[in-house]
Amino acid sequence: MAAIKPSSTIQENKQYALELCPVTYVMEKIGNYWKPIILFHVAKGPLRYSEIKRAIPAITEKVLIQHLKQLEADGLVIRESKPVVPPHVTYRLSASGKGLYPVIEAMAAWAFEERAGRFA
Repeated sequence: MAAIKPSSTIQENKQYALELCPVTYVMEKIGNYWKPIILFHVAKGPLRYSEIKRAIPAITEKVLIQHLKQLEADGLVIRESKPVVPPHVTYRLSASGKGLYPVIEAMAAWAFEERAGRFA
């Protein structure tokens, strides 16, 4: 993959939007297909990787690993590793992730209402 030129006009515009628009900021953190789904499941309590994978069977291992790392880097998920053999790693929402959870919950509520309206 090509390196992103930090001084490019696109990057400057993106940084400008991140600073001014709160929706852009949120979408930068959770703006892809899988991240809100991962957050939705991790909000249920500390989960091991295999439990998250089982809850989201359509996600590939590579994508799940990448997104968990990104969510951890963004401070939305906390990864806890216990020094045992085999390794015991759990993921849970951070305080910031818990603050975002009402947004995820509202998305889920809207989906239930929208689907119920289609089949009513």
